[in-house]
Amino acid sequence: MDSEQGYKTWLCLICGYIYDEELGAPEEGIVPGTRWADVPMNWVCPECGARKEDFELIEI
Repeated sequence: MDSEQGYKTWLCLICGYIYDEELGAPEEGIVPGTRWADVPMNWVCPECGARKEDFELIEI
């Protein structure tokens, strides 16, 4: 795992769900520490069903 680069946070533009790489989405089968690039392409937002293309990187 590439821990030198900080974890990033992604926002669903449809419903506002936040995907945090550090936390992952264990209830969706995405283990903590999973980078956005490693989230499967067929994964959808657990809140609204939006696709990965509907998420935007949040700069904190």
